[in-house]
Amino acid sequence: MSKARTVLVIGGGAAGNAVTVLLRRAGIAVDLIEAKDDWNATAGSGITLQGNALRVLRELGVWERVEASGFGFGSVGITAPDGTVLHVQNDLRTGGDDLPATVGMQRPRLQRILIDTVRASGADIRLGTRAETLDQDGDGVTVRFTDGTEGRYDLVIAADGLSSTTRAAIGVNAKPEPTGMAIWRVAAPRPTGVTRTDLAYGGPAYIAGYCPTSDTTLYAYVVEANRDRASIPAETYAEEMRRLASAYGGHWTEITAHITDPATVNYTWFDRMLVEGSWHRGRVVLIGDAAHCCPPTLAQGAALSLEDAWVLAQMLTAADAWDDALLQAYYERRISRVRPVVEASVQIGQWQLDGVRDADVPGLMARTMTMLRELP
Repeated sequence: MSKARTVLVIGGGAAGNAVTVLLRRAGIAVDLIEAKDDWNATAGSGITLQGNALRVLRELGVWERVEASGFGFGSVGITAPDGTVLHVQNDLRTGGDDLPATVGMQRPRLQRILIDTVRASGADIRLGTRAETLDQDGDGVTVRFTDGTEGRYDLVIAADGLSSTTRAAIGVNAKPEPTGMAIWRVAAPRPTGVTRTDLAYGGPAYIAGYCPTSDTTLYAYVVEANRDRASIPAETYAEEMRRLASAYGGHWTEITAHITDPATVNYTWFDRMLVEGSWHRGRVVLIGDAAHCCPPTLAQGAALSLEDAWVLAQMLTAADAWDDALLQAYYERRISRVRPVVEASVQIGQWQLDGVRDADVPGLMARTMTMLRELP
């Protein structure tokens, strides 16, 4: 590059943290702002990281910490609602044969690892701060922040998530749409026999599953038709999830006994969104959930976001000109990978909603995951 570059990253989730680390490693000056004062360090229960996510985490230099903090496994079980195991399928190693197929992890632990790595990168970090205005010209973006300060950047990377205010500010009209499903999640102690994800289809919920996240913990989830969130008092969250989970047998009996504190239970609708045409306007570019989101039926939300960060950072550090052609090339490279994952994730859920019993869920999952073995 002919001169030093400056980048503003808006949002300190997986995508924002990853792109910050990768750009700083290349010597690019990066400011990262995050709206939450605590950097979202404690939010969430668990996360399922498949091989293509682990591949990017290795590039970030955090794989050893992730491996030590999480729980790796290589198969998924399909059970009846009573807990009877009907089938066990080996997972594809989408990150390559030298990485596990899947690692389950406590989401706050992953975030803390990424936070530590961003801090060590030398990025300028400001928490509790938002971008108030973005004024673009041919050379860069002048950003006014909510703390009253101002900055000038060659590029702004919007990694501010599903409800991105940056996306709307630059005139991208796409908005997340509910798919008709909702998920209850909780962290709980791991029963000794839980060594992989098991999924039960049927019963009072569409899906009931769990994923080990360490030697002693897991996160469990049940998926039902979405309801008006205002109609479910927060103090009843544990009761509502326990009511659904209590219909499932096997390891669920032990898991359900720990669903007692409503403050530890999360209720979220499944959403879908895919920004089409381009993911940038001028010198502001969207990555991660700001550009696309899908229901977690394939556990690819974080993986796609991490891949976005990796690909964009590679392209920026290799290019002399950060122009429209480069950012459009980034979109073209990513959309061919992201679109089939979003569509497959939505389709799997829709088959459940429609009660299609002869749906080719295993075939669709296998075709999609096979694609993800290729480099993004």
